[in-house]
Amino acid sequence: MTTRTWEGPGARERLGLLRSTRTVAMVGASANPSRASYFVATYLLSSSDYDVYFVNPAATEILGRPVFPSLASLPVTPDLVDVFRKPADLPGVLDEALEVGARALWLQLGLWDEATAQRGQAAGLDVVMDRCLKIEHARFHGGLHLAGFDTGVISSRRRLA
Repeated sequence: MTTRTWEGPGARERLGLLRSTRTVAMVGASANPSRASYFVATYLLSSSDYDVYFVNPAATEILGRPVFPSLASLPVTPDLVDVFRKPADLPGVLDEALEVGARALWLQLGLWDEATAQRGQAAGLDVVMDRCLKIEHARFHGGLHLAGFDTGVISSRRRLA
């Protein structure tokens, strides 16, 4: 078992990051509805004010939107790079994020690379690891249900029959 020594931003810092973000680039986005990136993409497009861009050299369109082969090919500089790639790809994604001038690197659930996080922070990026952007956004905006979707109800009271 690997001991985790790196500590990412706390809840307040993550909320601040989400509030200051305007553009999100999803690296490793997939057109496959059974993939986590597809579920996160549908949520971000329908439940956030973010301008969302998809990055995947093997795809051309996802959810009716164009897909770009790299971060450098995007028409904008993303504020936040949301990563859905295998751990071995993380250092390269960080390099790309730094090259294009992104402000934050967000590694999805299951992705943890302390060396990449430390290098990103040292270069001035906000780095979040092993957290889902959709879950965090919904949690801070009152839309998280135990099943992971928006119920449209914000209450701590039990609904009476």
